[in-house]
Amino acid sequence: MSASLRKKVQRKCKIRGYSLKVDALDEILSFASRFPDSDSDEAIDLLLDRLHYQTLKSSIVDKDAVRAVVSLLLDAEAAVDGDDEASAAAPNGPVSPSSIRVIDAFLVPKLRYDSIKKLFYEHTGSLPIHGDASAKAALYRDRFLLLFQRLTRDQHFSKRAFDSEMSHFGNCEISPIQSLVGQTGRRWVMGLISQLEDDHFYLEDLTASVEINLYSVTIFFDKQYKITTGFFAENTIVVAEGEMRVEGIFQVITCGFPPLEDREKSLKLLAGHDFFGSSVLTKEETLRLAELEKKAVNDMFVIISDMWLDNEEAMGKLTTVLDVFENEEVVPSLFVFMGNFSSHPCNLSFHSFSTLRSQFGKLGHIIGMHQRLKENSRFLFIPGPDDAGPSKVLPRCALPKYLTEELQNHIPNAIFSSNPCRIKFLSQEIVFFREDLLYRMRRSCLMPPSTEETEDSFEHLVATITHQSHLCPLPLVVQPIIWNYDHALYLYPTPHTIVLGDRSKQKAFKYTGITCFNPGSFSSDGTFVAYRPCSQEVELSAL
Repeated sequence: MSASLRKKVQRKCKIRGYSLKVDALDEILSFASRFPDSDSDEAIDLLLDRLHYQTLKSSIVDKDAVRAVVSLLLDAEAAVDGDDEASAAAPNGPVSPSSIRVIDAFLVPKLRYDSIKKLFYEHTGSLPIHGDASAKAALYRDRFLLLFQRLTRDQHFSKRAFDSEMSHFGNCEISPIQSLVGQTGRRWVMGLISQLEDDHFYLEDLTASVEINLYSVTIFFDKQYKITTGFFAENTIVVAEGEMRVEGIFQVITCGFPPLEDREKSLKLLAGHDFFGSSVLTKEETLRLAELEKKAVNDMFVIISDMWLDNEEAMGKLTTVLDVFENEEVVPSLFVFMGNFSSHPCNLSFHSFSTLRSQFGKLGHIIGMHQRLKENSRFLFIPGPDDAGPSKVLPRCALPKYLTEELQNHIPNAIFSSNPCRIKFLSQEIVFFREDLLYRMRRSCLMPPSTEETEDSFEHLVATITHQSHLCPLPLVVQPIIWNYDHALYLYPTPHTIVLGDRSKQKAFKYTGITCFNPGSFSSDGTFVAYRPCSQEVELSAL
């Protein structure tokens, strides 16, 4: 190995603030020797870029840290080469199964926003299931700061450095609620809707709280009280324009959710942090995966929700669906089965767990009878709100092993994940969530939703969860959430696709570039969805 290359590596490391041990330097040189001289410089840069994302104890880099990055890069290269070979061998076939990565909610990294340094940092401590009181306070603080840092970058709400020309929205600078005391004139505030007293609602931020009146639609300064699209429920975070009254109540004129931010803009500002849980990719890796994704025209996901195993009619419908896809030229890459898996809630009065176990075994037998599907497709199982588990709290862990053992004997590659669950398909991020959310959000709504833009309830629901950057912005008394794992329900940066398994009517809706759909209730009305990730095309299907 030439002395010039050794000096080049040392210089590049010094620029990045690293001090190399001798064995670490030898490891980097060994990695560089795998490439032609013309490519070695790029290979070293790639290795050092990836080293930046490793958790290092100090700026002194040892052999183990370098070896971990080298192994990661070689594995990635092997996986991509395998995908290229598979595509060349079978241009009309689906991509390699390794292109689909399932991420359990309990493995999603937790990131917090530092409002002083104005950056995200990863939480490295333990995350107990039973958190203390500070964990509950942190849940609300983290949600607020996540949306607040997004809002401050919006052109209509960012603070102007100079008295430049105003937008047609006027001056929308956000005022802390604490500063409203003694102030006159209209102000914009951001806060969480809470009920601190019976039938008295407040807006809270990190400084104070102020009472608001949500029930009266009034004329104030010749302007009618306005709200934007979405369900305004307790626990949602809103941006409101209004004025303080003499009785200490903030009179709201306009109320809406914090504006959305483009996914690409969010990613640029995350400084290499991984919110999704699928590891951070360089720009070159992302572009390469995006090209592979465009070529995966035959890849298809079949999503079935409410698969009641104790319902003979539903099992007959499933057999029909599997028969159809078994005889297709290209079989689906992935089948996603979302609960509930029983027509009766698995609560304290449910005493048929052994029967349910055998029903899962029967499902495995039915799938196993379709040889092409068994060999070429993957099968993902996500629990529903009434399935067996420790409690109804979110996120829910995977189905108990006792119930799924017989199924796994028939389908060894079956995957059992949490609810919600995330999937990374090449460069695309997809979130799956099974909850009867539409009904519960409508029940918890504090005022009728606006009909100015849409009257469709599902569109209101999609607007709510995307603007809140959270899958379930319901009060904790309505839907308990594990305080230390609330981040597993975040939708930030916005994913490419959100699958909301709901008992309501089948529906698909594209909102600000995000594909959202509800596959419907298969056991009730025979509806399901075939989704093509390469084009984000949703095929609403039914028997």
